[in-house]
Amino acid sequence: MHKEHGHTRCGPHGDDVRGLGERVTPVTDAVVKQECGSCHMVFPPQFLPKRSWQQLVETLADHFGENASLDDAQRQVVLDSLLAHAADSPQAGREGQKFAQSIAAGHTPLRITDTPRWVQEHREVRAERWQDPTVKSKANCLACHKGAEQGVYEEEKEK
Repeated sequence: MHKEHGHTRCGPHGDDVRGLGERVTPVTDAVVKQECGSCHMVFPPQFLPKRSWQQLVETLADHFGENASLDDAQRQVVLDSLLAHAADSPQAGREGQKFAQSIAAGHTPLRITDTPRWVQEHREVRAERWQDPTVKSKANCLACHKGAEQGVYEEEKEK
């Protein structure tokens, strides 16, 4: 195992060396985990390109209707960590590369759930599943991917 930029890296591409399921390098940076994780799951930076993370961090004063502003030092730490492992970064790994390749060059998605890769991976999920009280929204990865915070996004059977 290697540690780089606040992320634990298992394989040479940031993927799990056992090759089981879809995996990304989990976020380990304490500032990112605290600031982002205080409101929602800390999403893998590999699921959006750098331009998306830049725009999201620049607009934290209105982060999907919430004021998630950070001081300058915290904002820079968060941005540096996200950019270092974004989908279009060298540290993205195979799964990050798949996300990057699915996003048109001029497109800047602000929601992971709007990316073609995410849509493709979830195309068989029934619409009513998103309304289930245990799921609540498409952004609740942990409802179906119990290992998401550890970077494990293996396909789980729909209930």
